[in-house]
Amino acid sequence: MFESLGDRLQKIIHNVKGYGKINEENISEMVKEVRIALLEADVNYKVVKEFTNKVKEKAMGEEVLNSLKPGDVFVKIVNDELKELLGGEQKSLNLNGNPAVLMLVGLQGSGKTTTIGKLALMLRKKYHKNPMLVACDIYRPAAIDQLKQIGRELDIFVFEKGTNNPVETSREAINYAKENGYDYVLIDTAGRLHIDDTLMDELHNIKEEVMPEETLLVIDAMMGQDAINVITGFNERIDLSGVILTKLDGDTRGGVALSVRHLTNVPIKFMGTSEKMDGLELFDPERMAGRILGMGDIVSLVEKAEEAISMEDAEDSIKKLQKGKYDLNDFLKQMKQVQNMGPLENLIKLIPGASKMGLNKVKIDPNAIKRIEAIILSMTDSERRNPDIIKASRKTRIAKGSGVSVSEVNKLLEQFINYKKMVKNVMSGNMKLPF
Repeated sequence: MFESLGDRLQKIIHNVKGYGKINEENISEMVKEVRIALLEADVNYKVVKEFTNKVKEKAMGEEVLNSLKPGDVFVKIVNDELKELLGGEQKSLNLNGNPAVLMLVGLQGSGKTTTIGKLALMLRKKYHKNPMLVACDIYRPAAIDQLKQIGRELDIFVFEKGTNNPVETSREAINYAKENGYDYVLIDTAGRLHIDDTLMDELHNIKEEVMPEETLLVIDAMMGQDAINVITGFNERIDLSGVILTKLDGDTRGGVALSVRHLTNVPIKFMGTSEKMDGLELFDPERMAGRILGMGDIVSLVEKAEEAISMEDAEDSIKKLQKGKYDLNDFLKQMKQVQNMGPLENLIKLIPGASKMGLNKVKIDPNAIKRIEAIILSMTDSERRNPDIIKASRKTRIAKGSGVSVSEVNKLLEQFINYKKMVKNVMSGNMKLPF
């Protein structure tokens, strides 16, 4: 998501920082480049025009023209305007109900049923509360079975009444949740291939019956600017409280995310970042603006680490590194924990300065960690605890046992040594991180 736009904007910023002085001529040229980058990213032309006019107006101010570092000030202007375009500040969910009711709506194919499972999982992890799913899509074949399968996978209860009237099912679900101590009720409603009166009447009736704290539209970001019409259509009929953009990990230029809030006044609250059930993130305009401009998103990186790695494990690893007792068993454990944080390419992009170092273009073999695991598990316990004893004959045996070449065994051992040296230098203050 936003990769092409990010590359273009970062190149523009790099050029800006090369100017010793900014004047009206080069400001106009830079703004023109920004306009082209946004249009190519499929941002609505009205949004692009207003955005670039604001950037140009602020860039022509005295603060920039008289600044000793005009490039830095220009970057701040673009960053601030991007943040505003994306919604200004993060919009949190209203979860004050007892139970809090969240109603998810959307067209068929938007990923609504999968997203409701992702959202329930996120709420349970974040707030340590008890969510319940409600199956109200009685028209799409196997929709109820799909939701029940998701519920089994996540160990989350699914309330369903077969093909009964969805309005009655919703009402019964709320009563059931109150009687059985569920904190959140997430209602999966029916979708259509397009907006029609029958769909909207049913959604309106469900909403009138259960009075949800949140009415969230799940929409496929791959729709491009057509998504704006869909959001507007739903919002006019059932008054949306927010949008969940799905498939932002796919081949999408991201323009819809930069157009939604400005054109519809409906905030983006979540974004789908992978097909996995933990592939849902809070949408934070400030963090997203930073990602687009190559500034990274260290907060999201830390949050992912906290979810995947316990504080106890982290402290244990640090102590072992300090005492020189960190071994290949610990190394493998950490590699698996990092893997649980998501694709490594995505994690690298969150590191501030990654684009400057070219790390955002790194492609990582998804089977690399499996090979590392195979190599380490082909070692004896004494070899894992003391890699220094691994000489030529042992390397040959390990290579055969793991199905790799001796050179790959050597490469792993070298990576392990370099990793320990790097961490030791960082901890001792002898090495600065590149951001």
